[in-house]
Amino acid sequence: MKSIASKKLFLIATFGLIFVLPLIGSLFRWGGLPPGYGEFPAQKVEADPGFSPLYFSLAVLVAIFITVFFVFPGLFGFKKPDPSRKEHVVTAGYPVWFWWSLPVLALSWFLMWARIDFLVSLEAYTFVPLWWSFILILDGLVYKRTNGNSIIARKPHLMQLLAVVSCFSWFAFEFLNFFVLENWYYPNNKVFSNFGNVFWFSLSYTTVLPAIVEWYLLLKTFKGFRDRYRYGPKISLSKSVLLLYYALGLILAFGMGYYPYLLFWVLWVALVPLLSAAMALTGYWTPFTPIRNGDWSNIMLFGLATLFNGFFWEFWNFGSEWFHDSMPTNPNYWKYSVPYLDKIHIFSEMPILGYFGYIFFGINCWIIWLIAAYIFDFDADLEVKGNNS
Repeated sequence: MKSIASKKLFLIATFGLIFVLPLIGSLFRWGGLPPGYGEFPAQKVEADPGFSPLYFSLAVLVAIFITVFFVFPGLFGFKKPDPSRKEHVVTAGYPVWFWWSLPVLALSWFLMWARIDFLVSLEAYTFVPLWWSFILILDGLVYKRTNGNSIIARKPHLMQLLAVVSCFSWFAFEFLNFFVLENWYYPNNKVFSNFGNVFWFSLSYTTVLPAIVEWYLLLKTFKGFRDRYRYGPKISLSKSVLLLYYALGLILAFGMGYYPYLLFWVLWVALVPLLSAAMALTGYWTPFTPIRNGDWSNIMLFGLATLFNGFFWEFWNFGSEWFHDSMPTNPNYWKYSVPYLDKIHIFSEMPILGYFGYIFFGINCWIIWLIAAYIFDFDADLEVKGNNS
């Protein structure tokens, strides 16, 4: 597997298996396509199993482990960074797009949550301007903290690519969502027509990856985040282990379709072993490659970036329905139907344990970004020169 063409073919085939294997598992499970398959945006068509104390307890243990790993890395062999390294001096001001994005975000937020009768119909069109203005505000914060080095300022073409890949990658997650019987769904599906839904949701999906990447770059401007996970244990996997890792991804992808309730969480996990192993086996750089030298910072910060952004996803989503319970008008509003774990909600539709899934979701997004870059030959580098990383 030495030629570029053969490497790309292997990546394409592996990426295809992400969609084929759950479908095959689902065909065995249901004797056909799963309930609700193909309805867009997704609707809930079958009740999930109820709360499971055992499943919940096991998930809590995993969540505690993840929390301890992030908060107390020294317990896992991470060394403290060199205290002599100083923060950079900030001299740049905020860029113009930061300032004009503030009123756009404020107005979009107001219209999304407001109960003013003659303005309520405008809520349907608030998601895209709210999130793109938020992305530009994040970019403005990065710009100021890096003295002018941000995506919009230095790599505007990168933002365009992120938006395109983001759109197609979230459609992929929407497709996979059918096989776990709609872990999330959109109850306000009648706000737009069928074509309107496809068009509007396509625009909405462009915001996912840009927001995560901007958070990632912002976190890297803080020394406390940037160096916290830089000096960790060195882990290098042999080819045999990578093949086992790859096989595990295949099994999980099939199992997701065959056991849609028991393995619902595989939707956020299967891509990591399968696609990252495929990239490593073909010699491509992966988000896990720096761990060979003990540098965990990128992978950890990307997960944290997605978690931080997830708070805003859930916060704005929750408020859009909370203040419109008698007149739902936001087509982007989503609800969750998570088996076994749907307990403890804090101003969000997402159960509190679900927030830990954002960490893995972010890594999935990065992996899909890299796969797209390797297949279509564009620069996958997310770093912006001068961001002090």
